[in-house]
Amino acid sequence: MARFRSLVVAAAVLSFTVSAAPVFAQSAQPNSSTWSQEDTVRIIKEVQQKISGLTDYAVFDWITFGIHGKTLVLNGYASRPTLKDEAGRVVKGIQGIESVQNNIEVLPNSPNDDRVRAAVYNRIYSAPTLSKYNANAGRVRPGGSIASAAGGITADPPLGYHAIHIIVKNGNVTLYGVVLNQTDAAIAGMQANSAPGAFSITNDLVVQGSQSKGK
Repeated sequence: MARFRSLVVAAAVLSFTVSAAPVFAQSAQPNSSTWSQEDTVRIIKEVQQKISGLTDYAVFDWITFGIHGKTLVLNGYASRPTLKDEAGRVVKGIQGIESVQNNIEVLPNSPNDDRVRAAVYNRIYSAPTLSKYNANAGRVRPGGSIASAAGGITADPPLGYHAIHIIVKNGNVTLYGVVLNQTDAAIAGMQANSAPGAFSITNDLVVQGSQSKGK
């Protein structure tokens, strides 16, 4: 399972890789507005650890980060306002970060979106081919509360590691994460498309070893 856990961490840093490439390309001599390469690598690791360690960070959220000078820029989506606030708080104390620009978007509190989350989750993680991306070996959780689709899944999301994250906004679904091959990415997209209630499906899953799709 450690192999698959590393996939989602890699996905979370894809946006950083693009935005921070000029930092690595700079001279090794530090200046007042940038970090040294050594500090940059340390900060990247610490940010990854802090964000991945958030207890509220679950399958219906997606957080990425970038660097602008000595400012850490948080991006992505949070299904609960508390997650956005907590993400900003835990990275502020990292040595070397002078400020945090928190651009994480808090998703609407919508019973309909919760029903879509439950439906897409069930379709994706009940597929035998995709069960390896779920820490619970494909078992749909939290069981009855998902089956009832009662609009409470945002407050009580499925627990454990999930490589495929499901972002729902006003009935529109985007899949984020890293999978092992293009076949798995395609199957995830087809499973999501078969879920009732979604207005649209955008498949932004990345295959391990390939480049980000850009967002």
